[in-house]
Amino acid sequence: MGLLLLLVGIFAVNVPFGYWREGVRKFSPAWFVAVHAPVPLVILMRLLAGIEWSFAILPLLVAAYFGGQWVGARHRRRAAGS
Repeated sequence: MGLLLLLVGIFAVNVPFGYWREGVRKFSPAWFVAVHAPVPLVILMRLLAGIEWSFAILPLLVAAYFGGQWVGARHRRRAAGS
């Protein structure tokens, strides 16, 4: 249950950063901040959840991270198109 909550939290944290990232020029300083700023938050969330670092859960963490970024960016594109 702890891992599932962590994955949902990682996803949720990244949605606004993905939304922001979609609105700035690619590879600009703001783009790099939007991509990398959530990393310390994700690490803190993992530590607070008491989940040890493991290569076995890495694909899940990465999928939740980039999934949140993707959903946020997609939401911004849809909002701009309407």
